[in-house]
Amino acid sequence: MAGYSVEERAAPNSLEYRLFFKDAAGRYISPFHDIPLYADAGKNVFNMVVEVPRWTNAKMEIATKDPLNPIKQDVKKGKLRYVANVFPHKGYIWNYGAIPQTWEDPGHKDENTGCCGDNDPIDVCEIGSKVCSRGEVIKVKVLGTLALIDEGETDWKIIAINIEDPEAENYNDINDVRRMKPGYLEATVDWFRRYKVPDGKPENQFAFNGEFKDKDFAVNVIKSTHEHWKALIAKKTDGGEISCTNLTVSGSPFCCSQECAKATVDASWPALAATDKFMWLMSRTVLRRDLRSPQCSLERLVCTNSCYLLFHFLFQAPPCKAANPIPPEVDRWFYYQKN
Repeated sequence: MAGYSVEERAAPNSLEYRLFFKDAAGRYISPFHDIPLYADAGKNVFNMVVEVPRWTNAKMEIATKDPLNPIKQDVKKGKLRYVANVFPHKGYIWNYGAIPQTWEDPGHKDENTGCCGDNDPIDVCEIGSKVCSRGEVIKVKVLGTLALIDEGETDWKIIAINIEDPEAENYNDINDVRRMKPGYLEATVDWFRRYKVPDGKPENQFAFNGEFKDKDFAVNVIKSTHEHWKALIAKKTDGGEISCTNLTVSGSPFCCSQECAKATVDASWPALAATDKFMWLMSRTVLRRDLRSPQCSLERLVCTNSCYLLFHFLFQAPPCKAANPIPPEVDRWFYYQKN
């Protein structure tokens, strides 16, 4: 993960769940603001924060309004959000995430789409063979982009591949995706067009009639959103409710100390509760003359219970709170007949 690590607070599939980021020194950081845009500027290799691993359904995102911007599950009307399995797709069909230090400014009308930005970091669909982990930071090669118009807002989708993918050297532009993975780009358009239909919403629309733009176009879009982010983090534009708290951006008025960052995390999101942990009692061997004594009986009970708990944990333990399953209504196919 390029020197980054993550720390969970609260249980997955809960309203309280947060995934915080740390740098190589173990300091809390913001994945939105503190992870650099480039992994290698000379080669146009960008960092990507994986929010949603391929084939999963939970709609996870960088919490732009929370201090330090941890990953959390999106919520609507008090309920956790999941994407439906719109046949023939299962969950997200790529590793999905965002490029740090970018921002689609809702106050800026995009000259290509005629719509304002969606107020988020720019999205990335990583098409490599590996199923990444939530919170993983990977280095990606940009191949192209798709301009989604989501409820009247510009929502660029960058198509990229992990540079560590075994086939990465064969991908240098969007046409290589058509050649190497026939049907994948069409499936991507289909997915974004229909993924909100199960929620009762109409199909999404696209700029450029749903055509993908090439690598150079995509890189310019990323650079433009990076400039908007620089204005945001320097307080040269109004970010509204967005939290710009960071630890590393030079000259930013929102920069804070590690002590302040840790205090913020600990105060708002307590560490894993004691009920979400296993408590182990280490029994000791007891040698007594009177094996019928009350003390010996108590110690035999502790030893017996410890052995039983170990067996129960290894072979019969039910799922713990931190392994909450997704709702059953999510884990099914949705068949959609286009009119």
